[in-house]
Amino acid sequence: MENYGNLIYTIFEVLIALSCCLGNSLVIWAIKLKYSLREPTFCFIISLAVADFLVGAVAIPIAIFINAEKETTFYGCLFICCIIMILTQTSIFSLLAIAIDRYLRVKIPFRYRSNTTQKHSWIAVGVCWLISCILGLIPMFGWHKKDMNETSSIKCRFTSVISMSYMVYFNFFGFILIPLLIMVVLYVKIFYLIKKHLKHNSANSTECNTYYVKERKLAQSLALVLFLFAVCWLPLHIMNIIDHIGKVKIYKAAIHTGILLTHLNSVLNPVVYPFRIHKIQKAYLHLWRTYVLCQDDETASSTQSAEFVGSTYPNSMVRFDKITNINS
Repeated sequence: MENYGNLIYTIFEVLIALSCCLGNSLVIWAIKLKYSLREPTFCFIISLAVADFLVGAVAIPIAIFINAEKETTFYGCLFICCIIMILTQTSIFSLLAIAIDRYLRVKIPFRYRSNTTQKHSWIAVGVCWLISCILGLIPMFGWHKKDMNETSSIKCRFTSVISMSYMVYFNFFGFILIPLLIMVVLYVKIFYLIKKHLKHNSANSTECNTYYVKERKLAQSLALVLFLFAVCWLPLHIMNIIDHIGKVKIYKAAIHTGILLTHLNSVLNPVVYPFRIHKIQKAYLHLWRTYVLCQDDETASSTQSAEFVGSTYPNSMVRFDKITNINS
């Protein structure tokens, strides 16, 4: 019965891995080919897509290997488990960077436009990955479950090498739950600011109102990405809390379901983007027409226009700023 369950789990993992790689490759390809990546949000979406692609290409094969409980060295098993932690942290920090970026666009649009460059965006992406690597590799420096009398060869299992105190208190409470709460607060503030601007300036500038309406639509889309992340990741971490703090044994089938949910999250983002973000939808359609239908994309000449939400700042917003005191 256990072997049958492992087979079903492996089949689902393989299907999710293929979908991860295909979907996120499409996101990276579409954005890189169609746009110049001068938009900070594009940079962060690319970072998230790369992390999700690596979930399919690296993390899921590792998960399948760990589930098979193959013989390996302790530190070899610990290292590949840490890779999974790195990719998780990168996803959450990319989402946090996106939330901060959208908040600044609404809170201080003029200073944001003048001070934010492509270089700054990629530095922020690099910082996200660097911090994720440091946090994910902490078990390698001692916060693990190795017994000094233990033989060098073990059956590689996640729970046999990774300390649950690290997973619960450090990883989840410290660097998943707190960033999630920060992002929720940021999106609440974003919607509040947009609502205030639209209400206060309904009769002043149609162009500026259009800007904030677009910002609201994009914020809703990215908030959905955040919501899906929380829905997919919280069940597994809640099971870890129940196991570590409540000392209640969790069935393997439940753990498998939780793991599959976390991996499924990397498949959902490339599906959400084209349905919720118009400019990425256009990039997908461009790839479809150009490489599948082999047609010239008649809309290519308009791709540099201000279709991406918040990509341009209307001239009348200078007057609008004085009226609404945006920068205060």
